[in-house]
Amino acid sequence: MAKAADPIKIGLLGCGTIGSGVFHLIGRNAAGLAEAARRPLEVARILVKDPDEPRPFQADTSLMTTSPAEVLDDPSIDIFIEVMGGVNPARELALAVLERGKSLVTANKELIAGHGREIMETAVKTGAHVRFEAAVGGGIPLIRPLEESLGGDNILKMMGIVNGTTNYILTRMSTEGSTYSEALSEAQALGYAEANPEADVEGIDAASKLAILCSIAFHAGFTAGQVYREGISRIRPEDLDNAREFGYAIKLLAIAERNEGGTSARVHPTMISREHPLASIAGNFNAVFVIGESVGELMFYGQGAGSLPTATAILGDVVNIARNIDRPPASARSYWSRPGVVRSIEDIATRYYTVLKVVDQPGVLAKIAGVFGEHNVSLESVVQKGFGSSAQIVLITHKVLERDFQAARDGLESLDVVEEIPSVIRVESD
Repeated sequence: MAKAADPIKIGLLGCGTIGSGVFHLIGRNAAGLAEAARRPLEVARILVKDPDEPRPFQADTSLMTTSPAEVLDDPSIDIFIEVMGGVNPARELALAVLERGKSLVTANKELIAGHGREIMETAVKTGAHVRFEAAVGGGIPLIRPLEESLGGDNILKMMGIVNGTTNYILTRMSTEGSTYSEALSEAQALGYAEANPEADVEGIDAASKLAILCSIAFHAGFTAGQVYREGISRIRPEDLDNAREFGYAIKLLAIAERNEGGTSARVHPTMISREHPLASIAGNFNAVFVIGESVGELMFYGQGAGSLPTATAILGDVVNIARNIDRPPASARSYWSRPGVVRSIEDIATRYYTVLKVVDQPGVLAKIAGVFGEHNVSLESVVQKGFGSSAQIVLITHKVLERDFQAARDGLESLDVVEEIPSVIRVESD
C-alpha cells in the first residue's frame, strides 16, 4: 500500500489527441492535482502504436512503449487511463487491467456502451475502481452528478445534445442557410467532423452516449444497439426555416424516458420549442436536460469534446480514485448485470412535422385528411406553401403512436395527389 506522500503512478493506454492532453495537464497542473488527490500524480508508462507520431501536446517519449505487457505488468502502476478509442484492443486491455485488480479510467463510449456489463462484472470480482466521466460529455460533469448527486432521486427523463459535430452542422444550416453538405464540409475543415463522419451524423455516437446515461440513470445495463436512431443527413434548409416559423429549432436529440409503460431510448432529429433551454445550444457545444421526480429540471452544459476538456474530466476521475484508492469502490454498479429493456419505437407517441409535395388541384387537402383520419392521426397545424409544381403541404400532427403515423405515411405515399414526402421530423412536446 502506497504511503500518503508517495505519488500515484499512472499507466497511459494511448497518447493521441486525448492522451497527450492528459499528459500535458498532469505536468501543467501538477500542484493543484497533488492537492486535490492528496498525493502527486506521475505518469509511469505510456502505451503507443508509434512513439514518433505527431501529437497535439508533447509527451515524454522515454516513457513510451509499444508492448502492452510492459505497461500492464508494471507493479508500480496504480491507475490505468484508457484513451485508445474503439473496442479492440481497448476491451482486452481494460479487462486485463481490472483482472489485475488495478483501477481504470476510460473515455471510451463504445467500450462502456457495448461491453459495460463485462467491464463492471470484472471490476466487482476484483474490487477495482472504474470511472468513465469523459465517455459521455467530454468536459461536462454528467456521470458523477447522475450517479452520486442525484442518487437519491428517480430520474424520469433525459434529453440531450450529446454530439457537437451534428449540433455545429445544424447551427450553420439554421444561421447561414447552408445545405447539409456545405455545413458538413465546413465542420470537416475545422476539425469538428471526421473524414468519415458516419458515427456522428447517423447518430451512432449519440446512441452510445445515451445507452451509458440510461444505464446510470435507470439502474440497468443498456447497450447502444437498443437505442433507436436516425441521423441528420436528410434535414433541409427549408425544414429549419419551417421550424422557425412554427416556433421551433431542430436538434439531434438523445431522448430517454421512464414511466409506467417502460423505458424509451431514441436518437433522432427533433423539433423542440425555441423557448426550451436546449434550443439555444449552438455550435459544437453539448447539453443534457434532466428531469428528476423530486429535484425537477436540471441542465448540464459545456464543451462535449476536445483534447483538454476531455482530459480535464479524465483527471477528475483520477483524482476521485486517488483519494479512495485504498477503499472499496463507492458503487460496484452491480445493477449493470440486470439487462435494461427498451420499448419499441412503434409504441412511442410523439408529434410529427411532415412536408408533402402535392399536385396543386382541388380536393388534395380532403384526401390527405382522409388518410390521416383512417389511422387515428389528428392535425394540429396545416399550411400550404407554393403553387403549381412547387405546391407543398406543411403540417404538424397532435401526439400519435409511431405505428399509426407510419401507417398513415404509407397511405399518403399511395395517393395519386402526393408526389413526394421530403421531410418527416418528430416534434418534442413541452
